[in-house]
Amino acid sequence: MGSPGVHLREITDDNRDAVRALRVRKDQKQFVASVSKSLKEAAKTPEANPWYRAVYRGDEPVGFVMLSWRPPTGPFKGRHFLWRLLIDKRYQRRGIGQEALAQVIDLVRADGATELLTSYSPGDGEPWPFYQKLGFEPTGEIDDGEIVLRLALPAE
Repeated sequence: MGSPGVHLREITDDNRDAVRALRVRKDQKQFVASVSKSLKEAAKTPEANPWYRAVYRGDEPVGFVMLSWRPPTGPFKGRHFLWRLLIDKRYQRRGIGQEALAQVIDLVRADGATELLTSYSPGDGEPWPFYQKLGFEPTGEIDDGEIVLRLALPAE
């Protein structure tokens, strides 16, 4: 199950450029900001409590994930919010996003969370089918034009 050797790694000076070079498909660009933009957003909004990692398969950086980790304020105050999940176009449809998310879910659950939130902009090529498959459900909330989803994390 899942891709062998998928793991999360901190972003350092050694791998930052390689991670920033990752790209989604053209038809996904409207839904997912680039890694560079994500890192800038993270730096600009410390109040969102950004937490991010590179997604690796073996020694190859293949993606990027960023959460707002229990932000002290804002609409998702105290909750874990999946802010960005990006898998390079060359590595999509191989279960890597799912595997990376499974690892994020383990970390979030270890932090005592009972849910993981995310949101997406509706449109052609939207990521809803991906999230739906993993068990996310719409909360009925709209945040900044995006549909908010929730994955319940029952205690194991």
